[in-house]
Amino acid sequence: MKNILQLLRTGLCLMLILSILTGLLYPAFITGVAQVLFNHQANGSMMQQGSMLIGQSFDANNYFWGRPSATSPNAYNAMSSSGSNLGPTNPATIQAVQARIAVLKKADPENNGLIPADLVMASASGLDPEISPQAAFYQASRVADARGLSVQAINNIVQENIQGRQFGILGEPRVNVLKLNLALDKLKP
Repeated sequence: MKNILQLLRTGLCLMLILSILTGLLYPAFITGVAQVLFNHQANGSMMQQGSMLIGQSFDANNYFWGRPSATSPNAYNAMSSSGSNLGPTNPATIQAVQARIAVLKKADPENNGLIPADLVMASASGLDPEISPQAAFYQASRVADARGLSVQAINNIVQENIQGRQFGILGEPRVNVLKLNLALDKLKP
């Protein structure tokens, strides 16, 4: 009996020590390091107009549109981040893609270019804040018409906002939609 009580006491002490270490001290240390070294990112990369890390809904013709969101009930809802889990041949996916293509064609009927996949397919998280440069260039004529600017002026803004691969090797070149739209708002028509 004495052995069992001693083992129980030892187990409870270890649990208490590990709970304090892993539940309080380690998270506090990591939070402190993140605040000191990566303050902007650790706090969600917030700007006055929104977050650089979570996509936002832009649907006016004078703005670039981001990648479709798969979150529900509201688009770009970080509380319900998830993909649709529907495969590319699922009828619901095909119907959603066709509806998105129709919206793009209606917004810019003169554009006969190939529609980049990231303008019609939602991402796995449903929160992507970035689109491919091709998706941005595809939208340039619509945005230029809506703002009374030349397509070349819009393409220059896109070119200035292209971010390369991370560390030169990871991922693909991309454009942050919020940054791009903020740069547009600084232009005068």
